Amino acid sequence: MQNVNPFFTAQQVSPAQSPQARERVYARLPLAPRNASPVPHLTSLYHFHRAGDYGDRSYPGNCGGKLIRDLLVFFHAQNVFDPMTGSGTCADVCRELVIPCQSQDIRHGFDAADADSFRNLPDAPFDFIWAHPPYWRQKIYTQDARDLSAAPTLAAFLERYAAFIRNCAGVLAEGGKFAILMGDYCDREAGFVSLTHHTKQIAFAAGLRQHCTDIIRFSHGASSSRKVYRSSFIPGLHDVCMVFEKAR
Repeated sequence: MQNVNPFFTAQQVSPAQSPQARERVYARLPLAPRNASPVPHLTSLYHFHRAGDYGDRSYPGNCGGKLIRDLLVFFHAQNVFDPMTGSGTCADVCRELVIPCQSQDIRHGFDAADADSFRNLPDAPFDFIWAHPPYWRQKIYTQDARDLSAAPTLAAFLERYAAFIRNCAGVLAEGGKFAILMGDYCDREAGFVSLTHHTKQIAFAAGLRQHCTDIIRFSHGASSSRKVYRSSFIPGLHDVCMVFEKAR
């Protein structure tokens, strides 16, 4: 009998769905190898359908704090920087774990794509940076022209996104970890946009290296899952957490 990851529990299904869909009430995964990890359930496939009491759940794009918490515990983070705090999820997780956290956001005047914003950051360098940037214009967060989600073209987004990653790399301690949660999506004008691919290219060009496997995070609670579309497409039900490292 195939082993089932205990973190993949029964999920809700609608009576209106097909019999085949109703039968798929849990996901079967390969058994993860046992190791000395302080977070045994943290694998390349990440599922937690309850977001937890972190951040403002009404804030668009809130990703929940369970993954952040698991990463901080796994990497034994001592001081954290969150340059795009959004609803404050990372700050809430750090508060619970009693880890110092420096939180900034474009809504508070902090331009993460401007190197000047990083010059006098308290507590830098940081041994862990968490970032959940906009997936370009999939969701518009502010009308501020400096906001990555307000970039008019993919090229403009990537230019500022690259500046953001370089800036973060500059305040990351040697051996520090930089986790970026990013998703791909299909843009009406640009077509399919592989932002995970661009993220890796930019991070490598900034002198970072990938530290571990990609973490595929199941997107429970996404607003798109409650919509009905007339067009035919393959829905994306996940985003990707990539963990980069600054060489010692």
